[in-house]
Amino acid sequence: MTALLATVCGMLVSGGMVLLVAGVHSPPTGAPPSSTRVWKSLVDGRGGRAVRRRWWQVLAAVLAGLVAGAVTGWPLLVVLVPVVAFGIPVVLSAPSNRDLALLEALDRWVRTLGSLLPTGRSITDAIRVSARQAPALLAPHLRVLSARLDDRWTIEQALFALADELDSADADAVLAALALAARRGGTGASATLTALADNIQDRLHALREIETERAKPRIVVRQVTIITVVVLGLALAFGGSFFAPYATGLGQALLAALVAAYLGSLLLLRRLTLPRPRQRILRRAA
Repeated sequence: MTALLATVCGMLVSGGMVLLVAGVHSPPTGAPPSSTRVWKSLVDGRGGRAVRRRWWQVLAAVLAGLVAGAVTGWPLLVVLVPVVAFGIPVVLSAPSNRDLALLEALDRWVRTLGSLLPTGRSITDAIRVSARQAPALLAPHLRVLSARLDDRWTIEQALFALADELDSADADAVLAALALAARRGGTGASATLTALADNIQDRLHALREIETERAKPRIVVRQVTIITVVVLGLALAFGGSFFAPYATGLGQALLAALVAAYLGSLLLLRRLTLPRPRQRILRRAA
């Protein structure tokens, strides 16, 4: 009776944790949708497929934990298997690189501005026109920038406000150059943008090489982790006597500590591979 109660409690705890992770990683939504919209999102479209796939993953992880707990008699596996099934892919996945994506968007925007200035437009007019064909990452910020210019903000105030919103050293370099060119009345702006575009290309090349090097240890650790999990699973299935000490209460606590330590080391590795923030050069006065 005690074992059954422990299994049910473990199932509820693991299900709650998995649902919490699934909810955190769900795509953001706007206003609370109606029941019809919820059903439509579950049935139709790419978002519906993603939601269904996530729920199938949750169900498979919980069932795997229940089977593992029932076969081995270890209540801890009812919680541990779903946590590992969802935790390891998250910590071993490649983190998003905002700096690289933003630099690519800035490269496209700068080149668009460079093609507009030789037509006789001022920097302010070129910025307004470029907002209509800007990259998706910059488009909402450039629309706000155009609105501020229409509200009689000075070009420097609007550019510095945009720099604060983007919060990037690369964006600061581009916006500072534009502010200086606007202060000079556009003199030499085309040459400045050409030099900026070349500099952005060099930095993009360097960032892509750095990202490739950062991905190598993640790939190695991912392979080692997969091999380790498979070997331990087979050993547990066919050589259960070797793991008999883990069936005790102390063994269960030790197993939980070992898994937590391994997941913690993976989190530390992920943090070490994240790019460090660079010091900005533009700060709006308080």
